[in-house]
Amino acid sequence: MATENSSASRPAAGISTFKGQERALRADRLGTGGLLLSVLAATAPLMVVAGVMPTTFAVMGIVGQPLLFVVLGVVLILFSVGYAEMSRHVHNAGAFYAYISRGLGGTAGAGAALVALVAYNALQVGIYGIFGFEVSGLFATYAHVDIAWWIPALVALAVVGALGWLKIDLNARVLGVLLIVEVILVVIFDVAAVADPATQGLSLHAFNPDTLSGAGVGTALCFCIAAFLGFEQAPVYAEETSRPHILVPRVMFLAVGGVAVFFAVSCWALTVAAGPSQVVGVAQKESAGMLFSLTDSRLGGTFTDVLHVLFVTGMFAAMLSFHNVVARYTFAMGREGLLPRAFGRTTGTSGAPGTGSLLQTAVSAVIVIVFAVADNKPTGDPTAPVLHLFTWFGNIGALGVIVLMAAASVSVIVFFARRGAVGAQAWRLATSALAAVALLVIAGYTVKDFDVLVGAGPDSALSWVLPGTVGLALIVGLVQGLVLRSRAPEAHARIGLGNEAFQLEKAAQETA
Repeated sequence: MATENSSASRPAAGISTFKGQERALRADRLGTGGLLLSVLAATAPLMVVAGVMPTTFAVMGIVGQPLLFVVLGVVLILFSVGYAEMSRHVHNAGAFYAYISRGLGGTAGAGAALVALVAYNALQVGIYGIFGFEVSGLFATYAHVDIAWWIPALVALAVVGALGWLKIDLNARVLGVLLIVEVILVVIFDVAAVADPATQGLSLHAFNPDTLSGAGVGTALCFCIAAFLGFEQAPVYAEETSRPHILVPRVMFLAVGGVAVFFAVSCWALTVAAGPSQVVGVAQKESAGMLFSLTDSRLGGTFTDVLHVLFVTGMFAAMLSFHNVVARYTFAMGREGLLPRAFGRTTGTSGAPGTGSLLQTAVSAVIVIVFAVADNKPTGDPTAPVLHLFTWFGNIGALGVIVLMAAASVSVIVFFARRGAVGAQAWRLATSALAAVALLVIAGYTVKDFDVLVGAGPDSALSWVLPGTVGLALIVGLVQGLVLRSRAPEAHARIGLGNEAFQLEKAAQETA
């Protein structure tokens, strides 16, 4: 992404930008608690502990997974230092692409915008697959009723769409209740594991650096970093907070630090409950049922049944959280001319980005229906379409966000260098540089081992088609940015400014 002349970072006086309050999200709707819960809900803690961790143990065979969460926590804190400082200067629902456009120029911002839209859509849609699969299993187990996975997926899709149309404070309450209950249940398991360890006792072997030797460490990092996705969403809600320069950085550091500690401890509890020498074998045998078998033997069937239900509600919370983010990216892109203007308006009654919410719901419905049709086959693996929906789209989304974080880290350095603030921001720029290198390494491993991540063969076309989706989005976005720069320089100049462009025009009109 080439940098561009910073003189294009502000629209000239007289350029028509935004008209009316429907071009701005409603402020003062989120405090620290509401913002933190909205962000953390996307991490879906129970889905990570019950799904991601056993999968990583089983596929990569690395006992030191708890240590990986600590390492990634350090990398993401380094990233957050510059990212949080950027949030003090830029308040835009398009977070990633707004930051990138401020540092690397409007064309780079346009490319980042489309990557963000594709990545977060993929993350959100992918969860519908595993959600429908799990709900279908619950009905079969407890109600002895067989229903196709896509039925609960479409029902959830409709509910998420309706909530996305409503006020963000309602969503924060929904997300908060589900999140708190999830965390409590996982903590109860952690305590039970420590109180009743396997034959090897309270071993700290999983934190031994020697457990991270081997060729699978890079790929394991790809699995684990997906567990953190959500913390970076805090700046997306900046326009809807009363003090974004204070609340956004605070929430980001609380989220990253809390998630790193929580997942490291919970992953260690899995090794304690199964035994460090046995955890890989147990994960390979039990797969996603690992956590539930360990709780059943320690906390009983009732607790495990509740855990199964909360596993589903946790996925719902993550879907709702990602839906909200996609709707706001769509709103920001519509407001700045990267999407049709209709998407850049809020809903009059709630002030929410309603048209963006409708678009995300429509995209999700189309993809779920396509996979549902693919599932309607008399032969073959009946779980393949639903599991592919989850793994394919989830890893596409994770790769996209990793690339955006790396680009944002570079953008932070360029942004403050252009302002002549290298000396004042030296330590923040150093952390951003370290984060950029680490994130690019992880992105490289993700692309290299994408066949492992999605369960495809090394010669499968999926190994390059799926990650190529992110590359294609970047190329199309860059081309759009170049076209705008040539044909509509006033629109190109607004990329990344968000509501600030409206405020600048309003101030210019008042002083004219």
